[in-house]
Amino acid sequence: MKPLLLVDVDGVLNPFGRAGPDFRRYECTIGPDSYTVHLNLRHGARLMELALKTRSELVWATTWEHSANEWIGPRLGLPRLPVVPMTPRRPSERGESFKTPCVADYVDGRPFVWFDDHLWVADEEYLRGHQGVDEFLLVPVNPRRGLTPRDLALAERWLTLSGFNQGRG
Repeated sequence: MKPLLLVDVDGVLNPFGRAGPDFRRYECTIGPDSYTVHLNLRHGARLMELALKTRSELVWATTWEHSANEWIGPRLGLPRLPVVPMTPRRPSERGESFKTPCVADYVDGRPFVWFDDHLWVADEEYLRGHQGVDEFLLVPVNPRRGLTPRDLALAERWLTLSGFNQGRG
């Protein structure tokens, strides 16, 4: 069982702060809605490198769902990725993100790293108490900066030290 690398789009690959010179602006249309995103091609290469180096599987964990494969992945040089279904849920009783139960249901006992800009203590508590969730690392990404080399290094270090890239897991 390969570990999972779960990746959000907005706030992670598409930062909310001022985009730096490495980012390009894109206009995306999904149904009747149009979105402006700022993407850095290096993010795709770095995520692929991390996945290969740690023998992990990249997965979209975003409200963009399958639209991420149409609009985000190709602009970052990523292949078509699996998608965590973001099915509507009732409001949280413990303060976890609406995405957290969806992630918990998806991982099915596989170790995972989750890059997201809305991860809090309540999300970790929810995941720790959910049957079918084993080892994981939450990487809260600063939404003004987006994904950084430090975030990626943290994930790589955890996966390597945990031995998941050694065929364990």
